[in-house]
Amino acid sequence: MVITEGALPVDRAAIARAIDVLGSGGLVAVPTETVYGLAADADSPSAVQAIFAAKGRPQDHPVIVHVADGHALDAWAARVPAAARMLVQAFWPGPLTLVLARSQRAHDGLTGGQDTVGLRCPAHPWARALLSAWCERRGDPAAALAAPSANSFGRISPTTAAHVRADLGEKPAGKVDLILDGGACPVGIESTIVDLSHAAVRLLRPGNITRAQVEAVLGEPVADADADAPRAPGRLTQHYAPRTPLELVEQGALSARVNALRGTRIAVLAPAMALLDWTGDVVLRLIAPTNADEYARRLYALLHQLDAAGAQRILVARPPRGPQWDAIHDRLERANINGV
Repeated sequence: MVITEGALPVDRAAIARAIDVLGSGGLVAVPTETVYGLAADADSPSAVQAIFAAKGRPQDHPVIVHVADGHALDAWAARVPAAARMLVQAFWPGPLTLVLARSQRAHDGLTGGQDTVGLRCPAHPWARALLSAWCERRGDPAAALAAPSANSFGRISPTTAAHVRADLGEKPAGKVDLILDGGACPVGIESTIVDLSHAAVRLLRPGNITRAQVEAVLGEPVADADADAPRAPGRLTQHYAPRTPLELVEQGALSARVNALRGTRIAVLAPAMALLDWTGDVVLRLIAPTNADEYARRLYALLHQLDAAGAQRILVARPPRGPQWDAIHDRLERANINGV
């Protein structure tokens, strides 16, 4: 299903300019339903390396390959199990990445030197228009774009074009050749990543599509990632982090923590009922959404706002628990200065 909520109308002239940039080995920031991606020609090792240079990304950290549809699976994967095709039928286009045994086409720059590749078909109309035009330009329905999040490695992911401009910037002063502004991302957190490269299906990263939804389609349990699981984006202990140190605090302990940090400039994200009438050193109070989908959609925008408040410490009240909140907890715990 194509996700259009909040998206600006696709600018075909801008898409044409982006195709020219990609064809010359350049970098294009493109909106997806999850976050803005930093796209380059997936078949070009030098273009993919330009992504790593712009982000400051470690060379062994794989990137996700974005394809136009499920027919591209056989071009990029050496083996496509029935489970993968079932998930494609259920969730593509959409915020689900499948990790599969790589084909020869999936070079080391994409995979971090591993024998697996991550594949996703985005649902955002701008990303779909870009991929369709790219396949047409290349004369290849399996032509693809490598596109990790369009931010400095380890920092808060971008969900607006303004976030990309503030972080990586646009050339000549910045690092990105062209930034496509398709509006705010409607899902707001990165895709669910499922490993199908071995017999046991494993969840590598939670996202908008829950473990239970994947299990319902497959009719079998989905295990947690273990020590033998492939490396995947967003799984480092410290990730998604603002420059201002962020602390996760139990909601009931928030007032005491604010008092303990007296003399420190603080920015706070918490439910409305927990935002007491603190005085003095709280420079920004933001109300946390009560709905999981809304929280996820606004999470990174809220973190960007907190990070820009001039605080010395960010306090975030832990959100509610439950399967629909798993991805939010994952992102916040990796942004936490105390680690997961």
